[in-house]
Amino acid sequence: MLDHLFTLFMLVLLQAVLGFDNLLYISLESKRAPEADRARVRRLGIGLAIVLRIVLLFVLINVVEWAKTRTLFGAHWDGVVVGEFTFHSVIVLAGGAFILYTATKEIMHMIALPQAEEGPKAATSPNRIIAMIVVMNLVFSFDSILSAMALTEVFWVMALAIVISGVLMIVMADRVSSFLAKNRMYEVLGLFVLFIVGVMLVTEGGHLAHLELFGNEVHAMTKTTFYFVIFVLAATDLVQSRYEKKLLGQKLKKDIEAAVKD
Repeated sequence: MLDHLFTLFMLVLLQAVLGFDNLLYISLESKRAPEADRARVRRLGIGLAIVLRIVLLFVLINVVEWAKTRTLFGAHWDGVVVGEFTFHSVIVLAGGAFILYTATKEIMHMIALPQAEEGPKAATSPNRIIAMIVVMNLVFSFDSILSAMALTEVFWVMALAIVISGVLMIVMADRVSSFLAKNRMYEVLGLFVLFIVGVMLVTEGGHLAHLELFGNEVHAMTKTTFYFVIFVLAATDLVQSRYEKKLLGQKLKKDIEAAVKD
């Protein structure tokens, strides 16, 4: 029993580490819903995803080798594109491509119009956002579930870890969303982090499919590289924001001194 509890703790910790990118996606995606529905959208989306994660866990336990090794289709254009696409690789590739599209679209929207001309964005249907949160949660869950299966074969331990991590995700999603709402400048940072998440998933899917583009093998971005890039982005944003405040302070001081002389 003690071994099961220790494994449960390790699984919850693993889910928390691997779930950072998922948490960020949920927080940013829920902002598209009407403000009154955002908390409900996050909770319902994650709640449904927990149930489906447990179903996925049960399915993967029985078909894990098929999902990881059975080729759905292949690409054999020598010198251009070569790969063997499994169910697992297709899901990861599709999820990464969608996140890249979402992040790019939101970034382009931010820079397309001056702030003064930018009107309020039309809210998206809560049901649609819930569906997207559930689908992307399942995409993110593949690696965490496969990693969990490497630690234990006990179904109830893995299922309980999914439930606990899901509850923690609901709590943290609300807090992350509140933080982004109060600190709008970090939305840009969040979108670029989301873009890196998309790149990570696409490279991972390409690696799983043994994809080669123009004779070059696609290698998966490691979690170490991912977190290092996130650290650099956050550090750059912090330094830039402080530098801008310093410049604004100096400008204000000069304006006050000029006004006093006049």
